[in-house]
Amino acid sequence: MRVALINPKFRLPIDTRTSPHLALAYLGAVSERRGDTVRVYDADVEDQSLTDFLHEFKPHLAGITTNTPQVKQSWRTAAAIKQEMDIPIVLGGPHVSVVSEELDFESIRQPQVDMVVRGEGEGPWLAISNIVDSYLRDQPEFTAQGLMDPALDLFRDTLGVSYKTADGQLHRNADAPVIADLDSLPWPAYHLFKMGRYTNLQPATDAIDGSRSFSIMTSRGCPYRCTFCSQSIMPIKWRARSPENVIEEWRHLVRDLGALEIGVLDDSANIRRNRLHELSDALIANKLNHVPWIFVNGIRANLADYDLLLKLKQAGLKRTAFGVETGDEQMIIKIDKHVDHDTIRQAFKNAKAAGIETIGFFIIGLPGDTRETMQKTIDFAIELDPMIANFSMMTPYPGTIVYEQVKKSGRFLMQDWEDYVFFDAKARYEMGDLTAELMEEMYRKAYRQFYWRPKYIARAMRRKDFWLKFGRNLRIAYRTVVPRKEKTELRQAMESSLQ
Repeated sequence: MRVALINPKFRLPIDTRTSPHLALAYLGAVSERRGDTVRVYDADVEDQSLTDFLHEFKPHLAGITTNTPQVKQSWRTAAAIKQEMDIPIVLGGPHVSVVSEELDFESIRQPQVDMVVRGEGEGPWLAISNIVDSYLRDQPEFTAQGLMDPALDLFRDTLGVSYKTADGQLHRNADAPVIADLDSLPWPAYHLFKMGRYTNLQPATDAIDGSRSFSIMTSRGCPYRCTFCSQSIMPIKWRARSPENVIEEWRHLVRDLGALEIGVLDDSANIRRNRLHELSDALIANKLNHVPWIFVNGIRANLADYDLLLKLKQAGLKRTAFGVETGDEQMIIKIDKHVDHDTIRQAFKNAKAAGIETIGFFIIGLPGDTRETMQKTIDFAIELDPMIANFSMMTPYPGTIVYEQVKKSGRFLMQDWEDYVFFDAKARYEMGDLTAELMEEMYRKAYRQFYWRPKYIARAMRRKDFWLKFGRNLRIAYRTVVPRKEKTELRQAMESSLQ
């Protein structure tokens, strides 16, 4: 069976890193192990049109990934496929995994979408593939319409799947269990991606482009439920791969695929510190620690002692992030962060003492924030002084507690799902005295006060990659810091001067 896995075009307002999609790499590996012929179409890097790809490959089954700001583009991609061929189309990803019928049924109601996979995709995807393959063998003429015949109802027992039969009836099966043994999964199929077209994950290496960067997952799940976090829609049960299994894949990335940097995508990598000690020892023993790697999503500050961080540094860790979120102690309690500021301070000190570069994640505009509490967040960022401070305006994603809070007591400012896109310096909601104008003002102020410090500029200019990234960073600063009104006035003034 021929399987197409598709990442629709995901447009962002700033120049960001482009890396292979880990979830699609896992699904591709699962399909190949099943015996399928698989191709990945990543619209972010493709120069071939989707139509040409479809006519050339002629897939029997298509899987499309989607997050919230990408979902409408996923629907458009599905519609484009249906115009060319009547094959079953499956959507998966965070947006359709929210624990309610609201969002998966929204996608299922799209005439071009046949099925939705909720949560971890490997198990349901394998079940769907087996059913489609079996159907193919018995049918001289294959159509999605025939596959979804309500008289057959082939997917009625497929866990983790919502689907639409050919008569328009919507069905939502029970959730699939989480994958207990992560070692049972095949390694991500990176050979399906055009690796030469991707950049680095973050600027973890000094080069801007041309870095052979790969992601790895060593654990899944998060036992914490912060009110703002979109990960709250994912399994609460934390599971980890064995250090032996991780090391084998790591060796494959470095020695077989020529990885120049590796990004660990775990949501809570340091839940068990002893495990990370074992993994670090194994990286050192196997001489894999010469390749720099980073914790892309960061680690828990309350579990980041100096001994652990020093060992991770010795194992090749170059950079990690910590989720700080807010500089106000009462706000920490309100968002169920379960970590105090003294612990956060110590985590940054430990990382710096171990020689690890740091990123701080901060949120402007949490429910209950005031001008004073947001200023505390800015001041706390300056006090912690990470190499990178990532300020984001609160985005109430579906499935989060904040989303329900805004739904009940606030006002959404997004017109559709595409308004959820990152980095456009635009407020997504209002609640009480927390206005859009105030959030946007404090967001711009955060970047100005943190990055325009003489101390920070002097330190940045000493980094050998500063001038390599100068143009890109200047563009990002302009789009982030300068208000839209001021941008318009500035542009008009420049145009007038040229007349």
